Amino acid sequence: MPLPPFRFDGAHAVVTGAASGIGEQLAHRLADRGAHLLLVDVDAERLAAVADHVARGRDVTVRTEVADLADRDAVDALAARVLGLWPRVDLLVNNAGVAVGGRFTDLTAAEFDRVIAVNFAAPVALCRGLLCGGALGRGAHVVNVSSVFGLLAPPGQSAYAASKFALRGFTEALRHELEPLGVGVTSVHPGGVRTRIAASARPATALDPRQAAEDLAAFERLLTYPPERAATRILDGVRRRRGRVLVAPSAVAGDLLVRLLPGRYWDVVRRLVPAAGRATGRAPEAAGPEG
Repeated sequence: MPLPPFRFDGAHAVVTGAASGIGEQLAHRLADRGAHLLLVDVDAERLAAVADHVARGRDVTVRTEVADLADRDAVDALAARVLGLWPRVDLLVNNAGVAVGGRFTDLTAAEFDRVIAVNFAAPVALCRGLLCGGALGRGAHVVNVSSVFGLLAPPGQSAYAASKFALRGFTEALRHELEPLGVGVTSVHPGGVRTRIAASARPATALDPRQAAEDLAAFERLLTYPPERAATRILDGVRRRRGRVLVAPSAVAGDLLVRLLPGRYWDVVRRLVPAAGRATGRAPEAAGPEG
């Protein structure tokens, strides 16, 4: 039986990665819809500024938690604090994410593992903590923000793609388990959204710093889709209890291309978007798109 539309007014929502980009815009739009917020980020200064702006002129509660989601103990402690504050959570948005640029052989184990920890292990741990703690009950909703790189995998993004494919698989399985219990689950796949992911991305330590800076600049030029539109699209998907939301034309095109050419899509991608080559650490003639 289909779930009823999600009701935002009066809901209690937890949003990670809320200090900028999609997370910041989600906070504003959730507050506009009457939701009470717990905003989470590792950047205390930016998070405080966002919370102050979101709360201004709105009759909602806005709380913050500063947490390093790469630290498993910190994630478990965060889940415990959420349960102590709100015995019921209506909406959990796992939006926080990090990236590291470089070929797999350029990455240290620590660099690779940090991406997996923030992008995959942290959402899993928060879902486990809130579900097993009884906070996410009938009528609630979980949003896990994957990526267009959870649909296709470019060279130079082995850690990021691995984390986002894993999050997609986890989210789909979770949806099939929770929907019969009255809990909605959405996997979100943004492509080319204008966020701070490029500015905050860490190049592999093995890469030449100047080359890494040029690659990141090329990556950032591909991020053009407005984050406010991304947030609106995501919340529309939540309201309608959509199982999957594709954000931006590059995500829609990438999804279609992978469906049509599952084993050869990169041959097409690298010819259609040569400007993305620097973002994947390849020469322009062997380029591809970034999310």
